[in-house]
Amino acid sequence: MARTRGKDSLGPAKKGERRRKVVHVFTEGRVTEPEYIKIVRERAGVNGIEVRIANQSAPGSQRKPIKLVEAAVRLMREETRAAKRSGLEKKYWPAVWCLFDRDQHDQVDAALKEAREGGVEVAFSHPCFEVWRLLHHKPVTGTFGGVCEMAADRLPFAGSAANIKNVLPEQIPEDSFADAKRRAQKMNEAHKDHVPKSLRDPYTDVFKFVENGLGITTY
Repeated sequence: MARTRGKDSLGPAKKGERRRKVVHVFTEGRVTEPEYIKIVRERAGVNGIEVRIANQSAPGSQRKPIKLVEAAVRLMREETRAAKRSGLEKKYWPAVWCLFDRDQHDQVDAALKEAREGGVEVAFSHPCFEVWRLLHHKPVTGTFGGVCEMAADRLPFAGSAANIKNVLPEQIPEDSFADAKRRAQKMNEAHKDHVPKSLRDPYTDVFKFVENGLGITTY
């Protein structure tokens, strides 16, 4: 798996040079999530955060939730050590995020636990990332029965998209983040706190990644 090591992102800033916070992102999807990230960052503009897709060239076997988290925790450990050694101000310490879905994956609860214990943030969707895309257009009610295709089929452009996995700018309405976040929070509130995230259908907290990981509050 391709990884970005601490020595590539840390070190004393030169006099007068502005330090940028580096956020490493491990994505389950090879196409959808990276394209979404690129679009919303371009739309939101420069904000002093450098985002690196840490597993861009990783094979499918390394994109399962537990594998993503294992790699992310290793990178988090390396980056933290490097930040301490370099004397970097804590506000500039790198962060590591994982974006993955419930789908039909095994060890989802174990992956969430390992991420939490390893200081890695997770943006989780059930059954898949398409729930978050759908919330940009309308509220989501009912359950998808863990079937991603049911969520994807509700997207207003599902019938005309050449490949639903590709994210196009016109598929994300302008100024839609606030509505998508509000709808997601309302949808998530339908689940009791004691219910594991792996059983919350539908669910997504990608908005936390957008705000806390990308530093974006509107697009």
